[in-house]
This record gives sequence, structure tokens and C-alpha cells, in this order.
Amino acid sequence: MKKTEYARLGETVWRETCENGLRLIVVPKHGFSKRYAFFATQYGSMDMRFSIDGARKETPAGVAHYLEHKMFDTREGNALQELAKLGAEPNAFTSDDITGYYFESTEHFEESLRILLSFVSVPYFTEESVAKEQGIIGQEIRMIEDDPNWRVYANLLQGLYANHPARIPVAGTVESIARITAQTLYDCHRAFYDPSNMALCVVGDVDPGRIRDIAREILPESAGLSVERDYGAEEGETAAAPAVEMAMPVSQPLFLCGYKGPAARGGEEEMRQELVGNMACDILFGETSGLYNRLYAEGLINSVFGGGYDLLPGASFVAVGGESESPRKVHLAIVEEAERIAREGVGEALWRQTRRATYGSFLRGLNSFENIAVAMAERTFRGCDYFRFPEIFDTITKQDVERFIADYVTPDRATISIIHPKAES
Repeated sequence: MKKTEYARLGETVWRETCENGLRLIVVPKHGFSKRYAFFATQYGSMDMRFSIDGARKETPAGVAHYLEHKMFDTREGNALQELAKLGAEPNAFTSDDITGYYFESTEHFEESLRILLSFVSVPYFTEESVAKEQGIIGQEIRMIEDDPNWRVYANLLQGLYANHPARIPVAGTVESIARITAQTLYDCHRAFYDPSNMALCVVGDVDPGRIRDIAREILPESAGLSVERDYGAEEGETAAAPAVEMAMPVSQPLFLCGYKGPAARGGEEEMRQELVGNMACDILFGETSGLYNRLYAEGLINSVFGGGYDLLPGASFVAVGGESESPRKVHLAIVEEAERIAREGVGEALWRQTRRATYGSFLRGLNSFENIAVAMAERTFRGCDYFRFPEIFDTITKQDVERFIADYVTPDRATISIIHPKAES
């Protein structure tokens, strides 16, 4: 395994790309009793269309999330229960572009790691169990769809994108998951749960060599077939719709303003792009910005107002919102403030404050084993080293942030999602 030391962070990382293509990452934390393992596949809700071994596949929305639910089933029972018996705290999540399985524990770590690698790499489904899960996930979907905070976000993405699969909910719909079969799940597991498409990151007081040996013991010896992904027709620069509005049982309007950014670039440039975008958000509408304080003083926003910048394969966007009796006034004020910054630039005091806050937030994240493991895996999939943050951060200038605001927070790239209070019948 290759050892890399990061003097500016006081961190050490051991890495190896195994014979089967697995990206193995170990971050030693000597003297800590807690250990954390994160086993992830570069497969998320966006991966509905793909080709493998020359055959084109098109799957229903929600398969990645559905597969995550079913992966804990084993011939012997349920992996969650087995891990809990060993004192581990396991869970999993599915996002737009990855699915991750993880646990933390203070004892029986190696035994728990073997269980994690085993159940994730060896699927077990039956038509009966898949059909039973449809009712469970269908109920989950209905509950989410009734949540105004989820709906305002889902509508925003549909307003921003005409073709990109980011506009499709991670869990799919009740109708789409009804088309999922056991064979669908086996096909997607074969395509995306191959070691060459996966990463294992362990953080804690562990022996890197032992982690490598366990991975070699449990996982397949060689890589399978490569997958070609298809994210649909190329998106234009402008938002798909200027507004998406609906009524739900809320006490006052909920809203999100969205601004369509450039496609994610991959590698260190993508990490830099994300930093620039989030610093631009802090400067434009963060709690210390002039705009935030003015809108708050005028009663147009309250303390739940906020947002940030998000990147996905082939897409990125700014999203900001909260509660307001006048969402469109807030929307207009954000664009006007962006235009002012494009003309006048960012004040030096605010720039220095934002830089300090951004760097401090990263350092605080290093206190979380979970944050380190997930970020390491995500950045590895995107061709970047998470611990290269200081060097990448050093290259960002005030002009970069000003240019981002001027180029991307514009009326033609904007949409607003509003949930209005539903009139009583």
C-alpha cells in the first residue's frame, strides 16, 4: 500500500488499487476506540440508462435506492441484525451518484467488516421479497411526496433541468418501482457493484495491511465488465422553466430559488469549482452578507433562510430559500445583488471573512470519521484527493468568486419553486 502524509493537516493516508480494481483507502487515527468503515459503489439514482457487455439497459427510476434496501437481505437472514449483535451501528444511503453502506464500532471491527463486504458483494433476492418491499418503499415515497420541504426541492430540480436525470427523485415514484423485479436488481448489482466501481474507506486505529487482507479474502479476485453510463440529452445553459408553483397545507409560502451552473468538471478542478461555488453563496446570501441582513430586517426572510452549491455528474446548481410571504421579492433581490457584485466586486473584509470561514469549516470536518470516510470515497470516484483541500483552496481568488456570481446567478439561468398555502375548502 502507498503511504501519503499531509503535513498541513497532520494526516496520513494509506491507499491501494487492488487487483480487482477496488479503491482501498485507510486513514489511521491512533488512540481512538471508534472505527468507521464505508463501502460505496459509484451508482446512484441518476444511473437509469447504461450499457454493459454491449447490451443497452434502461431501468425504472428508483432502482439504486430499492437495491440499497434489499442488499441487507441474506440467505441466513438480515445483515443489519448480524452487525447489531456485534455492537456495530450500521446504515446505508443512496444519493444521485453513489450508494454507500457503513458501520461504526468499538469492538469486533474485523468481524463486522467481513459481514459488510460479504452482504454488499453477494446479492440475495427473491421475487416474493422484492414484491413485499414495493409496498414498504411505496409508502415511504408517498410520505415524502406529502412533505412540502421535499416537494419544493423536487420541483426546483424539475424547473432547472429538462433532460438531466437529476430531475428524477432518488426513490423514484410509486409507478416506477412497481416495474422493478428481482432480475432488475440482479442486473444492476452485476453492472455497478463490481469491485472496480467501488471504494472502501476505513478510518480509525486499524492496521492498513489487515484491512487489505480482509478485502482480498472476501471480494472477487478480478474486475468484471465495465459500464457505459447515459445521462440523456445535453442540457442547455438556461433553466427549463422560470417557475414551478403548487399549493399544499403550509402556514406560509415555502420557496427555493435555483440558478443553473456549469457541468461538473471532475478531478481537482471539480473540487475547486465546488469551493468557488459555495464561497460565492456565502458572499451573496450567507448569514454575514449584506443581502441576508437587509432581507431579514425587512421581514422578507427568517432564520431558516439558506442555501448552497451542489455538483452532480454533468450538472451543478445554486439553491437558496426558506419561508417568505413574498418569495418573488427575495428572488429578485438575489439577482439584483448578484448584478451589483458583478459591477462593484466583493469587499475585502467580506472576502477575508469568507475565506477564514471556509477553511475553518473544512478543518472541523476532520473531527468526524464519517465525514472523512464519505468525502474520501466521493472524491476518489471523482478523481480527486480530499486531503488536497489546502493546496486547491490556495489557488482560489476573489476574482474567481466574482466571476462565478456574474456568470451563473442570472435571470436566464434562474427558476423559482414555490409552495403556496392551500386554501381551506
